Amino acid sequence: MSQPASAKALLPLGLFLALFLGTGIYFQLAGVDYAFYQLPSPVAILPAIMLAIFMSKQVLNERIETFVRGVGDSNIITMCMIYLLAGAFSTVAAATGGVDAMVALGLQVIPPQFLLPGLFIIAAVVSTAMGTSMGTLAALAPVALGLGQAANIDLAVLAGVLVGGSMFGDNLSFISDTTIAATRTQGCEMRDKFKANFKIALPAALLTLVWLCTYETSSTTTIEVPAANLWLSLPYFFIIVLALLGLNVFVVLGFGIILAALFGFAFASYEFTALSKDIYAGFTSMQEIFLLSLLIGGLSALIRQQGGLQFLANTVSNLTQRIFSHPQQRAAAGIAALTSVTNMAVANNTVSIILAGEVSKRLATEGNLAPRQSASLLDVFACVVQGVLPYGAQALLMGASFGLSPLEVSLNTSYCFILAAVAIALIIWRKPLESAHASTQAAH
Repeated sequence: MSQPASAKALLPLGLFLALFLGTGIYFQLAGVDYAFYQLPSPVAILPAIMLAIFMSKQVLNERIETFVRGVGDSNIITMCMIYLLAGAFSTVAAATGGVDAMVALGLQVIPPQFLLPGLFIIAAVVSTAMGTSMGTLAALAPVALGLGQAANIDLAVLAGVLVGGSMFGDNLSFISDTTIAATRTQGCEMRDKFKANFKIALPAALLTLVWLCTYETSSTTTIEVPAANLWLSLPYFFIIVLALLGLNVFVVLGFGIILAALFGFAFASYEFTALSKDIYAGFTSMQEIFLLSLLIGGLSALIRQQGGLQFLANTVSNLTQRIFSHPQQRAAAGIAALTSVTNMAVANNTVSIILAGEVSKRLATEGNLAPRQSASLLDVFACVVQGVLPYGAQALLMGASFGLSPLEVSLNTSYCFILAAVAIALIIWRKPLESAHASTQAAH
């Protein structure tokens, strides 16, 4: 049972952030390579968990049970399973030559100067179809890395482009966990939330594409296309088609692993004995983000039980009342701020929507804001913050894949920053915000 609102309950989160980000920034300033990996995040969070357990007023067994329930949350476990399959697909595809084939094909089809907008669109389409940013990033990262290196593109910018495109789809997809959580907590239909959401996401995406088209790559000479068997690129296209058909992400990634192996057997002399080793190597490549996701789930459960998240909700509500006079603006700003702060606390956009959903619905009701609007704002700001968090799964994955600091990745997610600006402008303008009364009349 949750306790009354308590600012003190947020101390464990502050300790984790101080250890993880503080250590990373210190080593970054000191010029140490892989600065954010000097203190592994799953280790940095352990003192925070111990502090949260110590601070709880439950009996010891109940404290442990609260933590374990958070670790075992279905959203956390689902995300962790996606990590494993995504890692396995990425490793097997690389081992069979699929990445080299996609690099060669990409260089033949996409002019070097349009690689960035092209990859943004590809990531957006795939993530909209799959409903997961993590699965999209895992599938595209090896291909994009090869293309970026061949075209001599700044890898930090490239990583940010992929994260931005993947968050576009994660935000809009009908099968995304964030969409499901947002519509269920706010009590609206998915298609209604999509329409409201699209009015924010499309302008942001178009502005991002304009920005990326003006980005000058340092490659001024013709890029030499490497020799590769283009048949090995087909597994990537198969999984994109399967995703477009709306198949479950587990089916898509599992089938992708099988296809990559079969094409490797047929066209690359790939050995069956190597398959199991490569799958396991893919699993182990996701070890850090796998463990961190589990531990963050447990920590967030302890923080919620002790009233930390309720304190955040109350604080946000009081602040928005002081800034905005119009009730719909107050509701929209409150939902945006609450979701953003909650996501910073739990580093998981789906979990943040679930945690902030009940309070957001109350704010929307009090401010006469339509459920489709509150659901849209919940999803938008959860995805914005998730995309720019240096300790979020997306930044960690791309940092590990590209050999970058997660902070470098998060600072280059231009779409997420533009999306936030568009959404904030909508709140300030106020006129596009739809009242609950107007929404009811439109339905009839």
